[in-house]
Amino acid sequence: MNLTFIILGCIVPGLMTGIGAIPIFFAKDVSQKVLDVLLAAAAGVMLAATCFSLVIPSLEIGEGERAVLITGLGIFTGALMLDLIDKYAPHEHLIDKRYEGKDVKNLSKIWLFVIAIAIHNFPEGLATGVGFGGENMSNGLSVAFGIALQNMPEGLAVALALVREGYSRKKGFAVAALTGLVEPIGAFMGIGLVSIFSATLGFILALAAGAMLFVISDEIIPETHSNGYERLATYGVIFGFILMMFLDSLI
Repeated sequence: MNLTFIILGCIVPGLMTGIGAIPIFFAKDVSQKVLDVLLAAAAGVMLAATCFSLVIPSLEIGEGERAVLITGLGIFTGALMLDLIDKYAPHEHLIDKRYEGKDVKNLSKIWLFVIAIAIHNFPEGLATGVGFGGENMSNGLSVAFGIALQNMPEGLAVALALVREGYSRKKGFAVAALTGLVEPIGAFMGIGLVSIFSATLGFILALAAGAMLFVISDEIIPETHSNGYERLATYGVIFGFILMMFLDSLI
């Protein structure tokens, strides 16, 4: 039974990106205000899942100052890893249209979108797998549930961004759904990391947390605060955090 939960927990969150994109076929458009609040709430959900299911379990594995040092080092390493990927992988940010990485001009716009979302989704999958790889399966379920929640508005945002760039609704939906497939890959890699390096579980949990925190701070929050709805987006983050904190206590 546990194996079934783990497999579903690694796969279902990625599928939710496609499910979240389904309204693209029915809604003419979604206002930027609504989209910013939804994405900000998703950031709050991710933040709570990171704190309660990755950082705290990492601290609890070790003892005293050593645990704090290992967790801190893991968080920094995870953030640095994402920073380097973000710096060198060619991609385009969905909302503010910034280009980053090398050889940007050699790729089509749609591939720059896909790579951007892949960079975003991989650490989420990694965090899910690492959560399931530990001894407490509830941590994995909590992270998987939180990421599944936040993937829905993200899927809609990806599809809308592509439609606004002139792509068809079918293509926008297809790309949004396909980008979610990056997460199961990251999830199974996370489980593998924990299985192979079980003695360093605390560090790996913190590594996944650092990667998630980088995405939240560098990508999601700035994008939701760049269209004039900063205050509403801030409350979206707070609401998402409280929601995930409540749900985490029930899992």
